[in-house]
Amino acid sequence: MKKIILSGLLFLGVLSAQAQAQQQGTTEYDFNPHWYVQLQPLGLQHTLGELKFGDLNHYNIQAAAGYNFNKILGARLSVNAWSSKAGIEIDQSTDPTRTAPNTFKDEWKWTYVAPSLELTANLSNAFFGFKPQRLFTLTGFIGVGANIAWGNDEAVDANSRMVTWLKRGNPSASIPGDQNLEYLWTGTKVNITGRAGLMGDFRINDRFSAGIEVNANVLSDKYNSKKAGNADWYFNALAGVKMNLGPTYTTRIIPPVEPEIRYVDKIVEKIVEVPGKPQTIIKTAPLRRDIFFKINSTKIRPTETAKVADIANYLTENPEAKVVMTGYADKGTGNATINARLAAGRAQAVKDMLVKTYNIPESRISYDSKGDTVQPFSENDKNRVTICIAE
Repeated sequence: MKKIILSGLLFLGVLSAQAQAQQQGTTEYDFNPHWYVQLQPLGLQHTLGELKFGDLNHYNIQAAAGYNFNKILGARLSVNAWSSKAGIEIDQSTDPTRTAPNTFKDEWKWTYVAPSLELTANLSNAFFGFKPQRLFTLTGFIGVGANIAWGNDEAVDANSRMVTWLKRGNPSASIPGDQNLEYLWTGTKVNITGRAGLMGDFRINDRFSAGIEVNANVLSDKYNSKKAGNADWYFNALAGVKMNLGPTYTTRIIPPVEPEIRYVDKIVEKIVEVPGKPQTIIKTAPLRRDIFFKINSTKIRPTETAKVADIANYLTENPEAKVVMTGYADKGTGNATINARLAAGRAQAVKDMLVKTYNIPESRISYDSKGDTVQPFSENDKNRVTICIAE
């Protein structure tokens, strides 16, 4: 029995919450274009090579600034930097002419800075809609940049040690093709870099988020000094924070949809006194005119002025009658603020014409506006209208 009572109370609570939400309306979010900055001080870079995975990892750092044009597309300028690593490992244990040691292994690192310009795409918004308070957001990016490297002295030294080892006991020994440092460089080396990757941001609040990033970078074969006959690659894994500059969205409340307006003509009974005769009841039907407007306009078009004249004639012929007019705007264009202004302006325009052109007293005119919260017509464009009921 207790379970039944609890279930009933829970059901009533859900219905009450739904009813309250319907009364309060719904919340919608409009995207605001905005700048942001990123700092990712925790990074690890891995350069592809013949050594073990752990031998070719090194510390990495990145900073970036970006701009989100809309809820999906944006652009980012990133600057990635620190060091890259490479290495060689030669095994000649099967060579009977070799003297110990039979294997040679060496590695080196060099310094670089790599600016890159990237196009970003918010994948979470693209596939699941814009939700600014989403806990996790996934963004993809692709771009091009330059890797500016220097300080390759360790590679020069490693090459000298390798040559010395190879020629020990065998002056005519040749360097294996896959370990050839034929592209050994000194000074500063600039390579064009292609880049692609993913960013994941965990929302802290509207301004800050903590993020992780992985990216892949491809360069020419000459990056790590070794001639391998294929492009060189390095991969970055980064973690840091992101700060939005300015508001990223605007909140607006959509009022609950009012019941569809259905106008039903009714007969108004008007008593007319005639001297010497019994009172006579004359039945007069109310007058409705729908005055339509162009998009983003409150000006009455020449094709609609005849409708205003009909209302004025009706009020003149029926001195006791009054007119109620309501302005509307279509929900398919603009936003709530703009549409509220347009709807009020359309009702005001009809009132002004009645007063200024046809000398109808303002006391006989009442008007209101619904913005885009009510749509009296199923066809979107027809809701750019002022509906007038005179009776």
